[in-house]
Amino acid sequence: MLMSEPSPSRRDTVLVVDDTPETLSLLTDTLDQAGFTVLIATDGESALDLLHQITPDLVLMDALMPGLDGFETCKRLKRDKLMAHLPVIFMTGLSETEHVLAGLASGGVDYVTKPLVLDELLARIRVHLGNARLAYETHAALDASGRFLFATDRAGRVLWCTPKARKLLTDPAARPSLEPTLPGAVIEQLLRFRHTDLHASARCAFAVAGRRLDCSFVSPLGANELLFRLAETHDTDADKTTLQRAHALTARESEVLLWISRGKSNRDIGQILDISPRTVNKHLEQVFVKLGVENRAAAAAVAVRSLNP
Repeated sequence: MLMSEPSPSRRDTVLVVDDTPETLSLLTDTLDQAGFTVLIATDGESALDLLHQITPDLVLMDALMPGLDGFETCKRLKRDKLMAHLPVIFMTGLSETEHVLAGLASGGVDYVTKPLVLDELLARIRVHLGNARLAYETHAALDASGRFLFATDRAGRVLWCTPKARKLLTDPAARPSLEPTLPGAVIEQLLRFRHTDLHASARCAFAVAGRRLDCSFVSPLGANELLFRLAETHDTDADKTTLQRAHALTARESEVLLWISRGKSNRDIGQILDISPRTVNKHLEQVFVKLGVENRAAAAAVAVRSLNP
């Protein structure tokens, strides 16, 4: 007998898509007893219509249905950025490897065969709900951290990005979209990584709206999700020369001021320039005098104004 779990304050919602009344009835009763809210659809088109009105937490999808089959329904669902995060578990009597691969290729996270083993199905549902919730919380935490991070699949399609990364990847003159896209050359480079193991040295550079961007691989987040860090690069030599001429600084003073303007600490600057933090501070004292300021924040502000007139 199936044991129902204690009802949480918020019941997870599962959409069941199947054209068989017996299966719908069985799953509705089972999921309801297990503490889930259940939505039902009997074909792919009606499932997509329902999804545009209500967003569940997980979708149970029959692979073989009249009209729009489960695989195609899942592909269309995944094209919608607002629904792409939904975990889809396929249910079918087909168990050949090619069918399993077709389900995963269309965007499914799991594949169970009929006749259904209900305890196993419930266990899989809870695992995928937990994974989806963790992924959502991770993305939210990264957004809140203000970091320049984004994730793609192995075909180079942007899955999500933090607000700061979105700003760098978006051309202000282009039509606004839910997610930015990567330049073709960058996607080509990612495609070369498709059948190899990415490592920390995997990186590429490209430009968006005149901004020079450096993209470096951070880590895999899943079988088909790769995390990248984005940084805006600058012409360091040109910026040093600009500061040196604008404020009558020595070459070393202009280097120190430049890195101060980029938020580096004395210790960081010492490592970059191969000098001691004490020496950095001595140069900084002279910079303060020449700029007529009293602290590093004011010096950084002067530098930024000089570099961005």
